[in-house]
Amino acid sequence: MKSKSSKIAALPSLLKLVCRALDDKKADNMQVFDVGEVSSITDYLVVATCTSEPHLRALRVELEKVIDASGARIIGMDATPGSGWLVVDAFDVMVHVLTEQNRKFYALEKLWGDAEAIPLARVLELPGAKKTPAKKAPAKKAVAKKTPAKKSATAKGAGTAKAKVSAAKKTAPKRKVAGK
Repeated sequence: MKSKSSKIAALPSLLKLVCRALDDKKADNMQVFDVGEVSSITDYLVVATCTSEPHLRALRVELEKVIDASGARIIGMDATPGSGWLVVDAFDVMVHVLTEQNRKFYALEKLWGDAEAIPLARVLELPGAKKTPAKKAPAKKAVAKKTPAKKSATAKGAGTAKAKVSAAKKTAPKRKVAGK
C-alpha cells in the first residue's frame, strides 16, 4: 500500500492541469479528493464553485480546451443550461462545478467523506518549480532633457519682417457712484 505522500507526489498531470485551469478562471472553494480506493468510476474527484451561469459556461469551455490539449479524452459531460451544475468525466479525473446554492444542497464533500482529501496547494504546485521572489526591473537611466534648437530667420523673412507696434493701453474712466 502506498503512503499518503507518495500518492500525492504521483498526482497525474491531467489533474494538475484541470485544477490550474479552474484556478486561473477563478473557480471558488476548490477541493480535490483521491477516490480511487472508494470508487470504481474514477481516481480523482474535483469539486469547485462557480459564481454564476456565465462563469459556469466559461469554466466548461476552459476545461474542454485544457483536457483536449493534454491529449486526454472527455468520456462524458453534462452541462444542462440553467442547472447550475457541470460534470466533466475525463476517466481518471472527474470534475463537478456547481453554483453556491447547489454546492450547499448536494454537499458532494460529505458523499465522498471516506476519500482522502488532497491539499489544493500541492495540486497547483508546478513540478520542479521553486518559489523565488520576482526580479526587480532595472532602474531607468536618467536622460538629459533636450532643449529645442533656436530657429534662425531665413534670408527672405529677415529683411521684410515688420515690427508690430501695439497701441498704448488707455485706462477706463472711473464710474460715478450714485449719490447718497
